[in-house]
Amino acid sequence: MSKPAPGMTIDVPPQVARRAVEWLVALQSGDVSREALQEWLAQHPDHARAWQRIESVNNKLRGVASPLTTALAHATLTAPRSNKRREAVKTLAAFFFVGAAAYMAEEHLPWRAWAADERTALGERRTIVLADGTELTLNTDSAVNIRYSETERRVLVLSGEIMVTTAKDKEVIARPFIVQTAQGELRPVGTRFAVRQQSEFSRLDVFEGAVEIRPKDGAGLVRVIQAGQRVQFTHDGISEPVNLKGDDGAWTEGMIVASGMRLQDFLAELSRYRRGRLSCDPAIAGLRVSGTYPLNDTDLVLTALRSTLPVEVHYLTRYWVTIRPEKMG
Repeated sequence: MSKPAPGMTIDVPPQVARRAVEWLVALQSGDVSREALQEWLAQHPDHARAWQRIESVNNKLRGVASPLTTALAHATLTAPRSNKRREAVKTLAAFFFVGAAAYMAEEHLPWRAWAADERTALGERRTIVLADGTELTLNTDSAVNIRYSETERRVLVLSGEIMVTTAKDKEVIARPFIVQTAQGELRPVGTRFAVRQQSEFSRLDVFEGAVEIRPKDGAGLVRVIQAGQRVQFTHDGISEPVNLKGDDGAWTEGMIVASGMRLQDFLAELSRYRRGRLSCDPAIAGLRVSGTYPLNDTDLVLTALRSTLPVEVHYLTRYWVTIRPEKMG
């Protein structure tokens, strides 16, 4: 019998834990019957223990406003063979078997993106217009919640990157417009700006107007960033501004623009728009990439690299791609 994954609270092999969650999702979607589940539970004591764990966690959450139900709904509405459903099952297995309490911590909640008011899939970009006329463009694999009230207009960036073009509030008493990330708040002044949420910091690009940054734990620290500037900020600090390049917002047009970018950095950016692993041999990591490339066909971009650089594109599978030095002779 294989060992349980580290941190599991009961002695259940990880493959059984995932299978138990698959049964739960299938029940939620009506794909299987309770009778079929009972047959599976009777096949091995590990099956029964895994299901008891799921029921125990669900009972503890009963009557509590929990996002678990929403996450399950998103998972069951996804096509059975899709990557999203597999990701949902994997994360829900962690929720049940690593410990729900740990996953209730805000920074460990990938389900927040599934349950978001607006979200995009990997490789997708989408523009929406909010109730006040503000235009919001979501980049690949991004998620936001929108919280408009009588006193403020707030957009919470849960993951990924957004471009915001603010509109003047139509209310008699104008409400402040606020973008919130894990590290702090942004308050724009008639502007167009992009916000990218990363694991340890947020990045702000200001294209028009100005944006005020207030780090979450900055002890009153406030800084105004002007058009043409980029900064990164953590929960308690703000970097010095650097100048934007004219093509830094090209992703909103479905393009990636490189001007002497290191190949390794270029591939890291391109990998945000495709599934799987995309990397390069360290020997060619420093090659420079220039040009304008379409984000809706990343395989075409890889082919273009092969025609402009001394490299080869090696596909172990569709989802495991390595760029290698070109073989000579």
